[in-house]
Amino acid sequence: MDLLRSLPIGLYLEQPQTWLHKLDPRVKFIWLMSFLTTYIFANNFWRLLLVALLILATLIARIPKRVWQQQMGWLLMLCFFVLVIAAISPDGLGISYQPRLPTNDLILTEQPNPTTSVTQAPTTTPTPTNKTLPTQKQQKYSYVLFEKGAIKVTRRSLDLAISLSTILFTVIYSTNLYLLTTAPEEITAALENLMQPLQRFNIPVTEITLMLTLSLRFIPLVLEEIQNLVRSVMTRAINWKKLGFKGAIKVWMLVAERLLENLLLRAEQMANAMMVRGFTSPNEHRVQWHDLRLKRLDWLAIAALIIFWGVRLAIGTEI
Repeated sequence: MDLLRSLPIGLYLEQPQTWLHKLDPRVKFIWLMSFLTTYIFANNFWRLLLVALLILATLIARIPKRVWQQQMGWLLMLCFFVLVIAAISPDGLGISYQPRLPTNDLILTEQPNPTTSVTQAPTTTPTPTNKTLPTQKQQKYSYVLFEKGAIKVTRRSLDLAISLSTILFTVIYSTNLYLLTTAPEEITAALENLMQPLQRFNIPVTEITLMLTLSLRFIPLVLEEIQNLVRSVMTRAINWKKLGFKGAIKVWMLVAERLLENLLLRAEQMANAMMVRGFTSPNEHRVQWHDLRLKRLDWLAIAALIIFWGVRLAIGTEI
């Protein structure tokens, strides 16, 4: 069992270097925010298009299949189950479904008899009696799309199911793709550069970015500690049937307590190492990891972003 390999969500892929790696982290961050915000007040066609764009970007970037196959496979399976469950669930409208047209077709073709006034003299002009109204093509409409037994799929439930499943895929996979192709130092450098105007309001931008850097570096340590503790429990060959439910809870509570102690110890060691090296303040001993400059590929990505938002405003708005 290797959590660092079986759960590679949020980890950085160092090799191979794809064209997504070479993009400026600020441009990638703006693209990420665009994916996370354009599905708001959007129709289902645009939300499905976002899913297709994320899958297409992964394939075009030539990310190794071993990296994205497991992540995308499990996520697509989860979204499919969410789609099915939400589609067959009640749509939340407490209404009784009635046909759009009356059951008796004669009501539509029956003409009212013309009333004549008593004082009006009868006219000698013959009135047509066999004249019928021109027939119009009537469009069939059904609110219930599928119904068999207790399973019922309506237009609203299907709309909610598509919306929920596509949003789940977009939020998780777009963030994972960003973390997969962007180093933690690049992320913090980009955020610090984008948040520079906030310093006018006395907001500690440097402290915030330093905390973000340390938290991103701390994620693999957490996975490593969980992996070591699970391995230690498995090597002891505990008979869980003899322990019972209460005994199993006590064992896992001890494991959770040990995990918390190890994580606090790791955090203390990291803080002591920074203090010994003189990192007493975020403004001191600052190291510029990356030189943020927009290149030709970045300008192409910005132009594509403008087209992306134009298409969103043109065809993606929910009516």
